[in-house]
Amino acid sequence: MAKIKIDKERCKGCYLCIANCPKGLIKISGRINIKGIKPVEFSGGKCTGCGMCAIICPDCGIKVIR
Repeated sequence: MAKIKIDKERCKGCYLCIANCPKGLIKISGRINIKGIKPVEFSGGKCTGCGMCAIICPDCGIKVIR
């Protein structure tokens, strides 16, 4: 099982990762980052490690740990 590591300070709130996660394991956080944006966070669950979130992230703020 894989895990997603998100750099919340790099997140600019495009939410492309949410739209592209086939398992729906990424959600909007309730906190605000230094940019004043609600970043994304890994909601837990069974990540397959497909890497779609990391590939689509324009700011390279997501890493998939297998």
